[in-house]
Amino acid sequence: MKPHDMGVLFDECAAQRMGTQVHLDRPFTIGADARTHYTLPQLAALVRDAAGWLTAAGAGPGDRVAIVKDNHWDYDLLACAAVRVGAVPAQLSAHLSGEVLRTLLARLAPALLVTTAQVLERGRREGADLAAAARATLVLDGALPGTLGLDDVRGRTAPGPHRRHDDEPLVIHHTSGTTGVPKLVVHSTRTIIGKLARFESARLPRIGLRRSDTLVNASAFAHGRTFCWTASALSMGPAAISIITTQDPNLADPALRAHPPTVLEALPASFVRFQPLTEGLDNPFRRVRLVISTYDAMHPPTVRAYLRASRHHSPVWLEGWGQTETGPLTFRFHTRRSVHRTSSGTGTRNLGRPVPVKTRLRVVDPDTLRPLPRGRAGLVLARTAARALGYVGEEDRWSAKRHGNWWNTGDIGVRNRDGSIDLLDREVDRTPRLSCLRTEDLLETRLPQALECVVLAEPGRDPLPVVVTADGALDRARWKEAVRDLPPLREPVALTWDQVPRTGTGKVRRGELLHRLTGRSDTSGSGRWT
Repeated sequence: MKPHDMGVLFDECAAQRMGTQVHLDRPFTIGADARTHYTLPQLAALVRDAAGWLTAAGAGPGDRVAIVKDNHWDYDLLACAAVRVGAVPAQLSAHLSGEVLRTLLARLAPALLVTTAQVLERGRREGADLAAAARATLVLDGALPGTLGLDDVRGRTAPGPHRRHDDEPLVIHHTSGTTGVPKLVVHSTRTIIGKLARFESARLPRIGLRRSDTLVNASAFAHGRTFCWTASALSMGPAAISIITTQDPNLADPALRAHPPTVLEALPASFVRFQPLTEGLDNPFRRVRLVISTYDAMHPPTVRAYLRASRHHSPVWLEGWGQTETGPLTFRFHTRRSVHRTSSGTGTRNLGRPVPVKTRLRVVDPDTLRPLPRGRAGLVLARTAARALGYVGEEDRWSAKRHGNWWNTGDIGVRNRDGSIDLLDREVDRTPRLSCLRTEDLLETRLPQALECVVLAEPGRDPLPVVVTADGALDRARWKEAVRDLPPLREPVALTWDQVPRTGTGKVRRGELLHRLTGRSDTSGSGRWT
């Protein structure tokens, strides 16, 4: 089946008698009990129940419903419930600070805020009364003064599914927020389901989902990627879906071993954190035939580790590059053979070619916006029918990134002779002497003890390298050998994983990290297209 109406997605999948079994590494926040196993009919019933709660709390057609909670797949169940009653869900990560959440809620002006006591209490500690931004607040794990609890809304039967036009607002997601307050991106059924999820639902050779697959997803479930993934994954009816909500390898390992994946999708940060689990013959990734990564390009050592861990005769790593505003723009396949060639340091920054028939890309001069010849670095513009409808409360910012039918990604890249794109840097993070991203690839290849390398550009000074290791220590002799043939870099800073500021998807907040280390936050780029 092909997905369309997210309000009845779970009902339609259940009616198709799909036998998909869903396993959770911990219970849902919205579950009535502590279960960690669901069938599709049980999930459909939970979405219908949630739609009744939202109706009882006052949400209806055209209203915005903001959802802020701990990371779990029930973000998407609540979003589908909101769609069912005609509302527009806005999924906001609880990883955001109270100040940022207050700003986003002020832009949304939601009729209903669906959240937890922990989120509200943390907001108040940070000086943000989040409940004040909404007409009503539903607290999922209890009730606080002036709010509703689940006991106040249970038992209400939701009205029949509300139908909306394919071009009306369907869902709102925020961008990663690496450079400041995230943007609120509005998608319609046509853009995020019709143009993205339905395309992803095709049963393509090697990379298409099979009915025999065990699909594991370790993601940030407040973000747009998982809303689209929910539509495509459920409609293809794999044998099992396993949800992992943690980046702690010790907590993830039991869930991975209980349901070993044949198809694995995760955040880049999760791949890095889980990498120690790839070692050993009994590793939980030995059945993997397909790995899917989005959000950020992966460094070569991590890609090699997972492909090497699989016992499948020819596992594939599918890397997609895109943005919340556009969905996937390019894709690239890595195999054991192809990623072995990156051991010399060529990296994985070639993001592949535009999605056939779906997207077009061009590289332009950042100052004049005139097209550049292949091989010249410039701003990457994209053209796709999946482009979102706009930003909530920031119409001027949206207009500034539009150039007719083209969208300014804010990324610096090079178009190669074969049509593929090499990603060099975000425009705001670039430095004239080197590509920070390519340098990070080289450093991670040459420093096996590094969990992650980050090169920060600071105006008027050599770039500042940050090396993330398990214990925050760095062998200086190995460092000198690693940078022997690179452009000048400053003395490295060694940090642990938890010392690095990150977004809810695990991306490094480069500007904040630079400010912590140097006291400066200005960048070499203009930042006009962030």
